[in-house]
Amino acid sequence: MLRAASLPPSPTAMLQALAPPLLLLLLLASPAAHAIEEPDFVVLQQSEAFELRQVAPYMVAEVVHPGPREQADGDSFRLLFRYISGANRGERKIEMTAPVTTTAAAGGYVTAFVLPRQFGPDNAPQPTDPRVTLRAVPAELLAVRRFSGRWTDARFGEELQRLRSAVAEAGLKVKGEPVLSRFDPPMMPPFLRRNEIWLRVEK
Repeated sequence: MLRAASLPPSPTAMLQALAPPLLLLLLLASPAAHAIEEPDFVVLQQSEAFELRQVAPYMVAEVVHPGPREQADGDSFRLLFRYISGANRGERKIEMTAPVTTTAAAGGYVTAFVLPRQFGPDNAPQPTDPRVTLRAVPAELLAVRRFSGRWTDARFGEELQRLRSAVAEAGLKVKGEPVLSRFDPPMMPPFLRRNEIWLRVEK
């Protein structure tokens, strides 16, 4: 029996097939996709290597996990997402903000969600899961390096070394552990992601 040769898809069919992923990419890359609340700050100095910011106080919900880092990020993210989805006293839904931060600490890694500006120490909903805790972050001076790409330890180490070198050349003294801050969801293409490394600077 003869089979009819299969015809290549028409240009219209190809466009229809590509439309959903293209639309998603455009939406993620649009300014509206990035119109999400983050801590207030003022840029004091700016160079190619880093930005010096004065950051206003804010609240975080955070989880300490023994690691390794990628597992800490995943497990802690789920706990924190449950917290903002209603796993708190009053079962309040809390808006997702940016960034999600990870910091090395005693006992592993601390992953944190920044809470909306409306919440402070007196009115932030208390978590029902004891693994989630709330903390008020005071005003601080940060040296910040922004980069795109994947969230790998190797890339983090490279960018951190560049930031440390530039901060030392500027004559600034740092304190505490570096903070990896991620502003975009995992489905965002790596080349479009906004990632930052924060170093706390002594005033």
